[in-house]
Amino acid sequence: MTAKIINGTEIAAKKRIEIAEEVQKLKSSGVTPGLAVILVGNNHASRTYVKNKQKACNELGMHSVLIELPESISESELLFKIEELNGDQSIHGILVQLPIPKHIDEKIVIESISPLKDVDGFHPINIGRMMTGQDAFLPCTPFGIMVLLEETGIPVAGKHVVVVGRSNIVGKPAGQLFLNQHATVTYCHSRTSDLKAHTTQADILVSAVGIANFINAEHIKEGAVVIDVGMNRNNAGKLCGDVAFDEVSMKAGFITPVPKGVGPMTITMLMYNTLKSAKNTLQS
Repeated sequence: MTAKIINGTEIAAKKRIEIAEEVQKLKSSGVTPGLAVILVGNNHASRTYVKNKQKACNELGMHSVLIELPESISESELLFKIEELNGDQSIHGILVQLPIPKHIDEKIVIESISPLKDVDGFHPINIGRMMTGQDAFLPCTPFGIMVLLEETGIPVAGKHVVVVGRSNIVGKPAGQLFLNQHATVTYCHSRTSDLKAHTTQADILVSAVGIANFINAEHIKEGAVVIDVGMNRNNAGKLCGDVAFDEVSMKAGFITPVPKGVGPMTITMLMYNTLKSAKNTLQS
């Protein structure tokens, strides 16, 4: 068996066309969706991510603001800037690019963003609403995974999903979104004993551990759907995922590649959330 490739680049492009059409409709009503990104310090990877977010905003006709702050900025100064954006009616989405300097409390920063503008889906109020199946801004990467499966026609209800990884950004919310769609979910992590005993039971396996080629063919059952969230570098410096793609793709039914898998969906769902926030202002 050779797995069918779930092409995140193609699906993201389709979704962005839909988003762009909605943006134009909203602009005709006098509202231009606006996203503000705060970048603290000069982390190279963060700067690349931010650049890609700005590019997506521009391509979709959205208003984009980049606020660059020095690494030495105090927590109180950062919180003051966020509060200004909370009150700015031209801004519908606010995100602080992570990681931030260690002298600033990440939790306090996330909680200072208005839940109504929390397009990253990290605020405890949005997380709580997601947990209870209410309308909320969903974390972008897990949300993107669900859209990939939906667009590919892969059913979730009744399936056994195994999530390897328990981060607040991907692992935990991904499992919850599957649970909300009536899957049976197992979480695995660094302290799970006999990992293969769990992963080989998965109809859908999601790996989000950040270790190159961590999941191999022995970890999956024949015909499983394998979602690779990892963005790593191998010994040769080449971009790769958590999954040993060549061998796993010979056993899986569906698989996401790295790159061009989950990655393109993350920024796409950020754009979706920003559009959703802007649309909400017309209803308030």
